[in-house]
Amino acid sequence: MTSISLEELHAYHTIDRDAFSRLVITLRRDPGDSLLVMATWLWLEEMGFPNIITKLMNLTDPMVNILADEVASSNVALPFTSRIMEREISLQIFLQNRFQAISGIKNFLNTVCARIFTDILQRVLGMSSQVILNNHSLIIPGFPHPIFGTLTIVPRAMDYDFPSGGLWGWNPTNNASEDDRTMFLTFSRGFPVTRDEVKELFTRMYGDCVESIHMQENVPSNEQPLFARLVLQSVANVDQILSGRRIAKFRINGKHIWARKYERRDQ
Repeated sequence: MTSISLEELHAYHTIDRDAFSRLVITLRRDPGDSLLVMATWLWLEEMGFPNIITKLMNLTDPMVNILADEVASSNVALPFTSRIMEREISLQIFLQNRFQAISGIKNFLNTVCARIFTDILQRVLGMSSQVILNNHSLIIPGFPHPIFGTLTIVPRAMDYDFPSGGLWGWNPTNNASEDDRTMFLTFSRGFPVTRDEVKELFTRMYGDCVESIHMQENVPSNEQPLFARLVLQSVANVDQILSGRRIAKFRINGKHIWARKYERRDQ
C-alpha cells in the first residue's frame, strides 16, 4: 500500500488550508462550523462544481463571510455561491442527494479536514504542540454533530505517513459505512414478503443495487417477518430510491413495502 506524508498533504491542499485559515483566523469564525463549511465546499467540488474554493479565495473578506454563512445556515439554498459559480446550486441538489451529501461531507470531515487543518486548529484553540507527543485528539466545539457524528483529529508530525489509496486514500462510494447504505423496510401484516421478492423488486427498478438483505429474525413459525434491513451498493442508491421523500412506498405481487433510511436505535 502506498502512503502520503502530512507534509505532502499540506502542499497539495495549500489553497484549502489558506481558505480555512481565512475563515477561522482572519474572519474569526467558529472552528466547528468552519470545518463543516470546508467539507461542504469540497463535497460540492466532488459533485461537479469545480474550483469553488479557488474562486471564493479571490473575493473580499465580507463576501467570503456571506458565502460561509450560506453554507453554515440551516437554509441550504446557496444564491450568492450560485452567482459566483455562474451556475445554480439549488435546494434540489441537496434534497435529491440528501444522503450522498451527508455521507460525502462526513467523509471529507474525517479524512481530508481531519488531516490537513490540525495545526491551524491547534493555533485557534490555543493547544500546545506538545499534544503531538501525547497523541491526544483535539476537542472541537460542536462535535459530536447531530448529523455528521463524531470527529477525531489527532495532531501528527509533518513526516507522519497516511495510507493512501489514490490521492487522499478516500473514495466517496467505497468509504461509506454500511449504516449509510442501509434502508429499513416494513411490510403489512397478513401479506408476507420474502427475501427474494425484496431483491426482485429493487433490482428490477434500480438495477444491481442490492448488497444484502436481513429479514426480521426470531419470527415465530406461525407469523411473518414485518421488517427487514436492505443494504445497498452505494449511498447514491438510497437517494435514488427515496427521491427526496422521507418514506417511499412500493408494491410487488399485490404486497406493499415501505422504505425509509435506516437509523440505529442507539444514535
